[in-house]
Parts: sequence; structure tokens; C-alpha cells
Amino acid sequence: QYMGKKTYYVNIGTHEISQIPYGENAMYTIEADEMEVFELRKRFNAINDAEVGTYIRSHIPFVPYHKDGENDAYDKGLHEAIQMIYQLGVEKTKKDLEELGLYKDK
Repeated sequence: QYMGKKTYYVNIGTHEISQIPYGENAMYTIEADEMEVFELRKRFNAINDAEVGTYIRSHIPFVPYHKDGENDAYDKGLHEAIQMIYQLGVEKTKKDLEELGLYKDK
């Protein structure tokens, strides 16, 4: 059955999504239903996959950053995750993302 929206705390850096605020994980607060949290987790997982590729690539010389598909995937994934956090975010979260220049209206 549909559970409705709950409050979650998100840390973009560690990709944590939690219902319990502690320490740094409570950086951004969102209101999301289970499907939305599932989607956000999927985006974070995509970033994690790209990070592993980026890490491996960073140890192979002579691949310029701009020619690197993994970096593109990482940037795109991060951008999508941030867009989603903004859309689901409480007012303070929206304001914080705007002030940090992480969210821009297209």
C-alpha cells in the first residue's frame, strides 16, 4: 500500500539517506515517499559506480578529464541527484542548495 511521504535526511557527500538525523548526515532534509527514496538511491548507486571507474581511471595516466566517460557519468549522476533532492527538499534545503550554487533553474 502507499505509505505517503516521510522525512529523510540526505548527505550528498556520503550518499546517505536516513530517517534518523545524526552528525553530518542531516545536511539536507527531504520529504519523500518510498518510490522517490528508491529513485534517489538508484541515482546515488549510479554515482558510486562512476566513482569506482573514476578512481581506477585516475590511476591510468594520459586520459584527459574531458575525454573521460566516467567523469561525465559521475557529473550527470550527481546533477540528477541534486535536482531530485531540491525538488523533494524542505524550504531550508532548497535555500541551502541555491546558496551553494548547486541548484540552478534551467
